[in-house]
Amino acid sequence: MGKLREQYIIDGNGKKTAVVIPVKEYRRLLEDLHDLAMVAERRPEPTISLDELKRRLRADGLIQD
Repeated sequence: MGKLREQYIIDGNGKKTAVVIPVKEYRRLLEDLHDLAMVAERRPEPTISLDELKRRLRADGLIQD
């Protein structure tokens, strides 16, 4: 990732009130936020071992030995 080129909007007192970022960076941040929300949503799900995952994927024909 390159250097972020943000710009700030300030009020009459010089306090930063908003930030302007490139649309590409904004979209990337939204995608990251979505990914984090999915992780949080799935956190309560039970976990399985790697061996069990491989067994299920083989049974579904998604991987081969």
